[in-house]
Amino acid sequence: MRTALVRRTVLTASAVSLGLLVTACGSGDSDAKTDAKPSASAAGAASSAAPGAKGKSDAEVAALVVTQADLADQVVSAESAAKVVAMPAEADNAACRPLVQIMASQKPGAATGLGRTGSKDKPKELPASATAEEKVEAALKAIGGSQTLVTVSSYDGKGAEEALAAVKTAATACAAGFTVTSDGDKVKFGAVAPGAAVTGGDEAVSYSAPMDLEDGDKSATHFVVVRKGNSLATFYTWGLKAEQPKTVVDAQVKKLG
Repeated sequence: MRTALVRRTVLTASAVSLGLLVTACGSGDSDAKTDAKPSASAAGAASSAAPGAKGKSDAEVAALVVTQADLADQVVSAESAAKVVAMPAEADNAACRPLVQIMASQKPGAATGLGRTGSKDKPKELPASATAEEKVEAALKAIGGSQTLVTVSSYDGKGAEEALAAVKTAATACAAGFTVTSDGDKVKFGAVAPGAAVTGGDEAVSYSAPMDLEDGDKSATHFVVVRKGNSLATFYTWGLKAEQPKTVVDAQVKKLG
């Protein structure tokens, strides 16, 4: 997998997984399509942030982002998220930009502060007696596991509501699909379907879409956005057999208060 977005899978992998990924995968373009139907919000009717609410700074938001202590079943790394941000990503259709911002952990809307981290499924621990073949098999399973980019942002007034509304609008406008360019590579996503319902927060939307890889293979991707007051948490998850990162979402929403 040599495209920039696919290389994000590598950023949080272990050293052995890195080597196996390079030798086992070819180049992967991915095409992103989003469904216009959001998942149900946590508590039915969404509550609005106070009109005069003031957004938090980067430092204040950073304290709200999940850490390793919050996710026992994950390997959490803020460094991996920083590397993703260093990779430019743009949509061929400007209307799709809010979706790309989730994928690339870019600042959504007029955020006053932002924090981010990355997580991946914790690999199964092997006994000291594990054979070389068992270690290789475990590493390959780790590559196919879920990895999630978490971004938390804060806003003045109703900025968080507006940013989430922009994601809904983008999903509608780009339901037929779009292409993302990153480091000169064209990345395409397949048909998008409504994601699993998300609970928690004041308002939430969820989408899923298969990312097309080389030779007809596909990698599952998931987009989740949760608003809590004037804070917004976005989650972009990918992996050959990735599922919506429920434990990550729940832990992050809980930390937002």
